[in-house]
Amino acid sequence: MISRLGLLRKPISQNLYKSNVLLSSRFISSIHQTTHDEEQNILLNQRKNRPESPHLTIYQPQLTWIMSSFHRITGVAMAGGFYALTCTFAATSLLNIPFDSTSLIGAFTALPIALQYTVKAICAYPFVYHFGNGIRHLIWDMGKELTISGVYRTGYAVLGLTAIVGSYLAFFY
Repeated sequence: MISRLGLLRKPISQNLYKSNVLLSSRFISSIHQTTHDEEQNILLNQRKNRPESPHLTIYQPQLTWIMSSFHRITGVAMAGGFYALTCTFAATSLLNIPFDSTSLIGAFTALPIALQYTVKAICAYPFVYHFGNGIRHLIWDMGKELTISGVYRTGYAVLGLTAIVGSYLAFFY
């Protein structure tokens, strides 16, 4: 069927020759020198005509991507805190500044009790959340709980675990 359609049409070369498409002036391009400022203006105008990507606000918030974002954020925050503390210990030992675990504990116990609970909560909740969500990912790596209901069930379990264990560590430990 397709081969018969091809036989009914005129060859492309005849169409191009008769319509003078190959000889038209629209295919002839001119090259002229532009300055750096002109190039930047052309680039700016091209960027203005680009389509915009949709922003995150058009998406309905879902437990899955919110928990994924917070897992990454808590991981980066805890790693940053760990590296900052490690670098502080290293720098103070090299510079002969008296800073060790006992001075850190002494500074913490000198804080008002409300501020102590706040600091403990700021440390406990992200730690427990990241730990629980890491266990959740290990469960997924074993091929378990990969259905939509399983993903939500484990997500709510991590949030419940975070609330209970995080509160225990922050206020009772």
